[in-house]
Amino acid sequence: MPPPVRRPRRRLSQPREQVLAAAMATIAAEGLDRLTMAGLGREVGMSSGHILYYFGTKDELLFQTLQWSEEQLGAERRAALARRVSVRERLDALVDLYLPEGHRDPRWTLWLEVWVRSQNADEETRERQLDLELAWHRDLVALLVEGASRGEFRAVDAERFATRTRALLDGFGTHLVVGLPGTERAQVGREVRQFLDEALIPPTD
Repeated sequence: MPPPVRRPRRRLSQPREQVLAAAMATIAAEGLDRLTMAGLGREVGMSSGHILYYFGTKDELLFQTLQWSEEQLGAERRAALARRVSVRERLDALVDLYLPEGHRDPRWTLWLEVWVRSQNADEETRERQLDLELAWHRDLVALLVEGASRGEFRAVDAERFATRTRALLDGFGTHLVVGLPGTERAQVGREVRQFLDEALIPPTD
């Protein structure tokens, strides 16, 4: 069982942000393999022991970095979904933000690593993982309901459809981030749009 996680004290919220931002920047620039406590400490002017003191384990550091990254992306998603455009355009924007940019996308690379490391995670960690997933799920469900109410989409079981759609996006996203030969982002985008058209757009008379 992993040691108990020491939570950062309130007065260290700014240093914590610096550590998380530096961790994400390292992953983006050099890849996850190059992220070490010693290297991260040098970036933010702290010892590796100091970082571990506040985060407890490297797994916890990685998870909090993923949470921080999702918070940044969440702000972008909320802005995109608040635009005064059609529901379909906002749905396309959500899909675009969800999918990785391509091979070795840092956010998705981190996401995969955190999920692999958490195979034997405790219930609290599972709940925190679920919170990350549900943020996307709730926004997707809301778009499906709104689209149906406006007549842009067919009426569907929004919860079920959102779960299936996220599974589709996760599958395509994993192929993209690992660089599966023959998988390109533009192609994935076309496949997803075609699926959404076929499933959601009412037939024209």
